[in-house]
Amino acid sequence: MSRTFAYCRVSTADQTTDNQVQEIAAAGFAVTKARTIVETVSGSVSAKERKGFARLLDKMEAGDVLIVTKLDRLGRNAMDVRATVEQLEAAGVRVHCLALGGVDLTSPAGKMTMQVINAVAEFERDLLIERTNSGIKRARAEGKKFGRPSVLTDAQKSAVLGLLAEGMSVAQLARQFDTTRQTIMRIRASNQ
Repeated sequence: MSRTFAYCRVSTADQTTDNQVQEIAAAGFAVTKARTIVETVSGSVSAKERKGFARLLDKMEAGDVLIVTKLDRLGRNAMDVRATVEQLEAAGVRVHCLALGGVDLTSPAGKMTMQVINAVAEFERDLLIERTNSGIKRARAEGKKFGRPSVLTDAQKSAVLGLLAEGMSVAQLARQFDTTRQTIMRIRASNQ
């Protein structure tokens, strides 16, 4: 006989999983408290690295059903969600997502839904990369400098090079110019 589990996650301690638990009950799923895993962990942490989710995996067996309110409860991005659903499917666990009409993500219709979501996520990621690269290119054309500002002025860098040529040590120069040895070594390397 299959058992039903619920996985409810929030990102911060000032949030609560109560709404997720209520949504699952309102959708008609009777999940006992012992089979409801709640945890507070950032969505940036992949499912396989979450302690609560690991406990859930240990409890579930083939034929069981996992309920989540939204896909983002399962993973940090579309790729992570897909890997998590595939892992559960390989273990014989069906995954239902309420936000997608309660569709079983391991069924043919659910797999198609996941593919569409993955395609949209990949498209959005590509658009974001394209916009970012375009913005960087425009900013460079306008003369914008990227990276951290230099610790030393051009005049100080010239003085460092002159003192290095006279034989002063990197450590002495770092103390004299109130900077790190790495900064002095980068200046030396950029002149070679």
